[in-house]
Amino acid sequence: MTGRARARSRGRARGQETGPPGVPPPQQTTSAAPPPSEGELVGRGRQRAAPGPVASEDVLQISAGFHQVKLGERGGRRRDFHDVGINTRQAMEHVKASKTGTSGSTIQLRANFFRIVSRPQWVLYQYHVDFQPPMESRRLRSALLFQHDETLGSARSFDGAILFLPHRLHSKETMLYSETRHGEKVQIKITLTNELPPTSPVCLQFYNIIFRRILRILNMQQIGRNYYSPNDPLSIPQHRLTIWPGFTTTILQYETSIMLSTDVSHKVLRSETVLDFMGNLRHQCGNQRFPEACAKELIGLIVLTKYNNKTYRIDDIAWDHTPNNTFKRGADDVSFTNYYKTQYGLEITDVKQVLLVSHVKRLGPSGAAPPGPAMLIPEFCYLTGLTDKMRSDFNIMKDLAIHTRLSPEQREARLSRFVNNIQKNTEAQAELGTWGLNFDKQLLNLTGRVLPVERIVQGSRSYDYKPWAADWSKEMRGVPLISSPQLESWLIFYTRRNANEAQNLLQTLHRVSSPLGFRMQRPVMVEYEDYQESLLRALQQNVGQQTQMVVVVLPSNRKDKYDSIKKYLCVDCPTPSQCVLSRTLSKPQALMTVATKIALQMACKMGGELWSVEIPLKQLMIVGIDCYHDTVAGKRSIGALVASLNQGMTRWFSKCVLQDRGQEIMDGLKMALIGALKDYHKFNNSLPSRIIIYRDGVGDGMLQSVVNYEVPQIMESIKSIGHDYMPKLTVVVVKKRVSTRFFAHIDGKLSNPPPGTVIDTEVTRPEWYDFYIVSQAVRMGSVSPTHYNVVYDTSGLKPDHMQRLTYKLCHMYYNWQGIIRVPAPCQYAHKLAFLVGQSIHREPNVRLDDYLFYL
Repeated sequence: MTGRARARSRGRARGQETGPPGVPPPQQTTSAAPPPSEGELVGRGRQRAAPGPVASEDVLQISAGFHQVKLGERGGRRRDFHDVGINTRQAMEHVKASKTGTSGSTIQLRANFFRIVSRPQWVLYQYHVDFQPPMESRRLRSALLFQHDETLGSARSFDGAILFLPHRLHSKETMLYSETRHGEKVQIKITLTNELPPTSPVCLQFYNIIFRRILRILNMQQIGRNYYSPNDPLSIPQHRLTIWPGFTTTILQYETSIMLSTDVSHKVLRSETVLDFMGNLRHQCGNQRFPEACAKELIGLIVLTKYNNKTYRIDDIAWDHTPNNTFKRGADDVSFTNYYKTQYGLEITDVKQVLLVSHVKRLGPSGAAPPGPAMLIPEFCYLTGLTDKMRSDFNIMKDLAIHTRLSPEQREARLSRFVNNIQKNTEAQAELGTWGLNFDKQLLNLTGRVLPVERIVQGSRSYDYKPWAADWSKEMRGVPLISSPQLESWLIFYTRRNANEAQNLLQTLHRVSSPLGFRMQRPVMVEYEDYQESLLRALQQNVGQQTQMVVVVLPSNRKDKYDSIKKYLCVDCPTPSQCVLSRTLSKPQALMTVATKIALQMACKMGGELWSVEIPLKQLMIVGIDCYHDTVAGKRSIGALVASLNQGMTRWFSKCVLQDRGQEIMDGLKMALIGALKDYHKFNNSLPSRIIIYRDGVGDGMLQSVVNYEVPQIMESIKSIGHDYMPKLTVVVVKKRVSTRFFAHIDGKLSNPPPGTVIDTEVTRPEWYDFYIVSQAVRMGSVSPTHYNVVYDTSGLKPDHMQRLTYKLCHMYYNWQGIIRVPAPCQYAHKLAFLVGQSIHREPNVRLDDYLFYL
């Protein structure tokens, strides 16, 4: 799977903000709309069909996209990415006093946090600022407001919507008047909204605003949520790529103090505009195929507009629009050409270029229509990120990794240099001094614990593995599996030119499967022509109800072929299947390793049990939930639920539901959970007395909906089994996309912490029952910990047992003979949701529910 595909499957979002002209205001619009919140535009979602012109109702609505939500309302609407104020720990008696574990050996660590050593102790006054007529550019809004030094004073903080002052203005509502360079008169209304004592949580927001100003003083520019240094670019000319180095920064209240969390970030830019790209594409494919090819290549990509350093997702192409078209701005009709000239001082050179459409997915003020599309000029849009083709290019990825995959020592050096630059910069120090803010100069030192190494149980034997490698692929060779079905009726499909590879695979499979205790009879070999219809016809003619397994040797990694195989064998004719690229089989020296992995996959897809670890809790059901956003099948969300069926966590129930975007994911998964409980009962003749649910795929700012909506839905599902059935329930939110990093001092140098490192002090949040685990080992760069937040818990399990169980489950993923980043059911749920969202687009056949057919 490519990195981009993996990212899509995790439902990642890019920062998206509005800025250029888009949809027209409702009648009473007076000001600019905020950027749409990050996380609302997920995945890349290519449009495969030929594009049409923008719908007529959209055309009528093309105007300044900033005009929808008043800045006055913006403060209250801004999404809280850090889930501040959600206090789940107070409801759990057993962790009120302490949430720290005890087992394992202690280890001294450093983390990418800097303590705030002093902060202001006076009342802050918060104001909302409104401009009439609306001003889209934040820089222009600041310039207009700061023309009034005598009224505001020199100590002030303004983020484009909210103004903080250390003193109170004379009246609650202050009217000021400014003039732009073009002589346009602007009325500014400043309204007092809040008086904040030093202990107020809003002060944290204020500290973040101040720190963003410090970053701007260091000549860094904001893109999405992070800041980057365009003046310090890293160039990779051979691939026409530029990397802007930057930092993620957040100031929050952690366990014992307010700290700045900062990590290194990189923005990959391509050295061409969308207009250049379109010109090259037209040259390659000709005028006739150009519209279709253009839509296929561009729709779903993220672009950067350098005039405001905002990123947008291309959702459509307005073939019937050029920069000469006009839109309503206030009462006037303004052409795009004039708009960019007056607003940003930019001249459009090609007035015949078509416009790009980016949908502003944000609700308007109450009672108003939601904003429509923002219209972008291809000439001003720079392509960002990497295409799938680039990601599959080993040389590009290797050259990128030199700059972006930093070792712990390099990362610490970069972070220390960043804080030193702030300390040395007189303007930055003056700004911090004005507000009484001061940061520690050293990275945070803290103590973690390394959990004991787990013993792997396989068949009648058990063995240890090398803790630092977190891998037991060598140790498991020649050891019989816990259980594996006999493979008697199976098929291998191959093309004529891959006949040798298919024969070699078969011979090697027989050699490696015998020591594993996986017995295989000779398969039926079926040759097919190398095109999709022939392969599908061969499947239809040869796969029957008695078929236990289908192996397909594919000559290329064409997605449509793979999709048609999976669609037929997961929906129409439910049969476990294994696809293998002929290229993978072409290296004789690697064939034994490849065949071993294929044999293991085939065994567990048929219900085999490979290995286990000791799980002391009895009558326990572990559930993993993840989701994926399918942009092909009508922008639906796919929720996947995978639940354990036995004591050893070696058999799993898997269910997938498809539902419309906007629907809560638990709506569909309620029935899946009931199905899992019934299946557990069928396996064990009893229901589980304890259920632990690991919920993955929760984006920034979504914690409230999990606590307020999903947990009650889960409890309702359990209650529907029977009113007297009340198992102990735990719900854990799993988060992989965190900027926290830990470093360990080992053998005199800074290294990654060993697998099994747990951190539950200092950098956790006081209002949550949370902890970090570094479960996996990495060969390059800095390891990323996984954050676990227990949001509901009636099980009464000690924090130590919760941490140990979570780490044990990271050993149980059968597609990798080693420890992974998340508990196995989360990764299973991710694989299932990804397969359905990428290839099947329909719910798999119920006859496959008890098999790991999606590995």
